[in-house]
Amino acid sequence: MAPPSEETPLIPQRSCSLSSSEAGALHVLLPPRGPGPPQRLSFSFGDHSAEELCVWAAKASGILPVYHSLFALATEDLSYWYPPSHIFSVEDASTQVLLYRLRFYFPNWFGLEKCHRFGLRKDLASAILDLPVLEHLFAQHRNDLVSGRLAVGLSLKEQGECLSLAVLDLARMVREQAQQPEELLKTVSYKACLPPDLRDLIQGLSFVTRKRIRRTVRRALGRVTACQADRHSLMAKYIMDLERLDPARAAETFLVSLPGAAGGQDAPGLLRVAGDSGMHWSPGGHEALQPFCDFPEIVDISIKQAPRVGPAGEHRLVTVTRTDNQILEAEFPGLPAALSFVALVDGYFRLTSDSRHFFCKEVAPPRLLEEVAEQCHGPITLDFAINKLKTGGSLPGSYVLRRSPQDFDSFLLTVCVQTPLGPDYKGCLIRCDPTGTFSLAGLGRPHSSLRELLAACWDAGLHVDGVALNLTSCCAPRPKEKSNLIVVRRGCSTPTSSLVWPQSQCQLSQMTFHKIPADSLEWHENLGHGSFTKIYRGCRHEAVDGEARETEVLLKVMDAKHRNCMESFLEAASLMSQVSYQHLVLLHGVCMAGDSVMVQEFVRLGALDTYLRKSGHLVPASWKLQVIKQLAYALNYLEDKGLPHGNVSARKVLLAREGADGNLPFIKLSDPGVSPTVLSLEMLTDRIPWVAPECLQEARTLGLEADKWGFGATVWEVFSGIPMPISTLDPAKKLQFYEERQQLPAPKWMELATLIQQCMAYEPGQRPSFRAIIRDLNSLITSDYELLSDPTPGALAPRDGLWNGAQLYACQDPTIFEERHLKYISQLGKGNFGSVELCRYDPLGDNTGALVAVKQLQHSGPDQQRDFQREIQILKALHSDFIVKYRGVSYGPGEPLAKRGSFHLHTRKTGHYEG
Repeated sequence: MAPPSEETPLIPQRSCSLSSSEAGALHVLLPPRGPGPPQRLSFSFGDHSAEELCVWAAKASGILPVYHSLFALATEDLSYWYPPSHIFSVEDASTQVLLYRLRFYFPNWFGLEKCHRFGLRKDLASAILDLPVLEHLFAQHRNDLVSGRLAVGLSLKEQGECLSLAVLDLARMVREQAQQPEELLKTVSYKACLPPDLRDLIQGLSFVTRKRIRRTVRRALGRVTACQADRHSLMAKYIMDLERLDPARAAETFLVSLPGAAGGQDAPGLLRVAGDSGMHWSPGGHEALQPFCDFPEIVDISIKQAPRVGPAGEHRLVTVTRTDNQILEAEFPGLPAALSFVALVDGYFRLTSDSRHFFCKEVAPPRLLEEVAEQCHGPITLDFAINKLKTGGSLPGSYVLRRSPQDFDSFLLTVCVQTPLGPDYKGCLIRCDPTGTFSLAGLGRPHSSLRELLAACWDAGLHVDGVALNLTSCCAPRPKEKSNLIVVRRGCSTPTSSLVWPQSQCQLSQMTFHKIPADSLEWHENLGHGSFTKIYRGCRHEAVDGEARETEVLLKVMDAKHRNCMESFLEAASLMSQVSYQHLVLLHGVCMAGDSVMVQEFVRLGALDTYLRKSGHLVPASWKLQVIKQLAYALNYLEDKGLPHGNVSARKVLLAREGADGNLPFIKLSDPGVSPTVLSLEMLTDRIPWVAPECLQEARTLGLEADKWGFGATVWEVFSGIPMPISTLDPAKKLQFYEERQQLPAPKWMELATLIQQCMAYEPGQRPSFRAIIRDLNSLITSDYELLSDPTPGALAPRDGLWNGAQLYACQDPTIFEERHLKYISQLGKGNFGSVELCRYDPLGDNTGALVAVKQLQHSGPDQQRDFQREIQILKALHSDFIVKYRGVSYGPGEPLAKRGSFHLHTRKTGHYEG
């Protein structure tokens, strides 16, 4: 073959392009790895998802499933990237050409401080990419350079850098073709390795100058090839040098419109997304980029239709919300551009924070949705699967289902078995054929789904290496689980995955909160009772910068009867003092003089359940959705901190703003109070159905999943419009509800019912993360949700169980009074069994409740309890205008019915009542 002249084309003509005359085909082009035309995959009929096409391209390129998430499909001019969920329809009259490229970049791939994949130990960390990915990335970079897609300047420094890249490229060819440098240069011109602009510049130089450059390249090539570097090391050096030449190449920039950026007016702006630093934005093309957030800080991304219409169709408004509830809104010129941006951020979040999460269903990878439905892990390695089984206690029969790290069409089942030498771990290979059926050696026939195949394994059992495998429990994936699918970046911490909060987390000397002197507090009226506290409105006096300041506060005093829970009470105060979030109640501090007093901000509208009881069915579904979403934001903040709340219910949600006149409501989550980890079984039973079932089985540890159960019960409570049907049952029936794994009656709003059911799954590992809950709430908050009928008591579908439809709404006993709504006014005296207090029973929280005399039993011995109950029965049987009228009984926390200690008396006289 004659050596190419300087006019010889550097890259042979491609076999297809957007202007190809070949009709009715879809072509996926891979970066050229040799002198021939680029490899292409062609599809002539059918519908194909972008992820499906990426899988075919990965197989053709030798890319393993572990690295599949780094790649995506783009248009031929790289103007748009397709989300994994995009569906391509091959039509008879059109041809589509797509590029299969590595989209997700992490600068500093190589080196001493390189980014790496997470490992169980630091010495087990693996590289972000393997050799096939390295070869693909090199081919992609080289093609961009020599084709002119990568814009390179022509300064002397840049010319030298490009010539250095050409030398590395030629040295790589020498290694691949096993030739001497002189032999290679007879068939390949160094200018074939340069960008077009530089090649044209050299072409215009004099013959002497061109000859001097060729001589310099020849000498440099001889020195490089004299080294012992192999072809992959030369590729890595080429990639690093090229990325130094064009650092901005590792980021993607989007032209957007920023609503309200210029004095309330829309302004043009830029969004920049980079794997090493997250999201940046600029209100104009000439201003410096400002950091907005890193990927782990993102809580929510939503896409909505914007009012404007452009050449690319209707504009789309994308809203990105951080953990601190700060938002960034950007208007994209059309849906394709918006989906391209969201898919980019979504993919980086999975690579750096949580490999199981997706922000929008519009961009969710179909394979990930399949994994979520089947409780299947991604392509994690064997060491992570075994570590997960060990973390779960190495229970015999527990198993991990995961995708194969080596094969796109296989799954692996890792099972824990008990042997005489201790736990061992066996593996089974599950194959998926092109027809979509699954087969496993040892089972008689293939099955149509993974779930069906696993059910057959549970029934029939398996034998591997002579050992019987009896499946008992699935170790499902958990949110933010660390594995080889997570990339650890330089200077960035790995995602937290704290799961439990042990009892007595810190000693009193280690607790952190601000101490408030008693003389700075002014006490006002009593607002009611908590489970373990008395609550008052008050005022805090302090001097700020020499000026006196008064702040309205809420004072929570630990009841003297529950001093044994004082440490947990102070732990809750310490927890609240260390977090700061707009949807969490602010703790001013604790007054330790005498009784311990927690001093909190005063939230004027009070508890959410009281507000809903007072407003009835006038509260629309849209209002409730906003309140529930804000509660999910607060709990997501605590989840990210690894701090379980442990006491989520509507009574713990305080309403700071009602949301009238077009404004949204605003809520704050109150402190958790006494932790479930120190409560007795009787006290925990009182909290059913808000307390998670696992807390009754093992109350010494409190997991993050417990808050998801409480959140689900709170959603039901907010949308039902009726009292919680279980709360007034006797303890035995409450426990029966959990023992039989029953569910609350399902709302007819199916999407809402599904969300509640997911949150209240009896297996803690099956409950969704709060990011996933927020995403699902977004799907409920659509443009037409006002048309949905608000869930009412009639919109609940009773299920078989402890009640039927008639019992569901009649279960609220009018003679049962909640202690939290009793507002103390004064003491009336003391009777034979205890004290008598004048209180207002105010369930609506508006001081319109009736005055009642509260007689409270002070001593709870068996004889006193029996006499107390006898007096109640006597009063219930007597009806006279001259005898005080029995109104009902109030249940103290954790006391069984036979031991509950107070009852309410109504008197038509004012004055002192002697019992």
